[in-house]
Order: sequence, then structure tokens, then C-alpha cells
Amino acid sequence: MAKQAKHFSRSDRVAQQLQRDTAELIRAELDHPKASLITITDVEVTRDYSHAKIFYTFLGTPEDAKSIAEKLEAAKGFIRSQLARGISLFKMPELHFEYDHSVERGMALDSLIQQAVSTSAPLDDDEAAAGDHDADAEPKQEG
Repeated sequence: MAKQAKHFSRSDRVAQQLQRDTAELIRAELDHPKASLITITDVEVTRDYSHAKIFYTFLGTPEDAKSIAEKLEAAKGFIRSQLARGISLFKMPELHFEYDHSVERGMALDSLIQQAVSTSAPLDDDEAAAGDHDADAEPKQEG
């Protein structure tokens, strides 16, 4: 059986390249002591390549996160010009940095699940016995 090639649209490939290059530029060039704590989680590029939403997370205090957001906003022209040197596109997309709250939401949901599991009521002896009986029963075979 022949191995099928994965088909990605050009905008997906451009977004992936922008994600890699932006992450490297931020680590190397952003003038902030905590720039290494920024993670680029996703990039979405419009079909006409005129805009790119760059989603990022930051491990730090809310005050530092605000400072990082301001720094990214101020540096987006520089980052865009540096990206244009490495990627050959007719027009380099305008960059829009957006904080990605999905990691925080995921951690909050995980915490809620752990809390629910730890506070769930244990089964009574009668309920446990009934549950064990059902588990030992053989499945019915359909004919």
C-alpha cells in the first residue's frame, strides 16, 4: 500500500514557518528579561496573507504579562521586518499578537476535575456489591 502524502494548504505552511521564526526572533531579539518565557502556541494567517494572528502564552506574573504584551506590540514592526528577510512572500502579513488563554483554561478545568474526583462520595457497601456483580456477569451474545 502506497504511503499517502500529507496535504497542507500553503497558508498552513506559511503559518507554521511564521510560528517557528517568530519564536526564534522573540527569544533572540526581544529586549525583555523574561522574553525566554514566551511560547508561541499558534499562528493563523488570512487567505490573502495580509494578517497573521500570533497566539502566545507567558509563564510569569500578570504584571510581567502586561509588560510582555506591550513589548510585543511595540516590537511587531521590527519582528515583521525580520521575518520578511527570511520568508519569501509577496506581502509579509501584518502581525497581531494575542494572549492565548487556552492553557490557563485547561489548567483550571484540570483543577476542577481533580477537585471533583477527590471530593466524590465513596460507594456504599451495597452499591459496591451490586457494581461488582454486574462486572462479573458475562455479556449476552447476539445470534
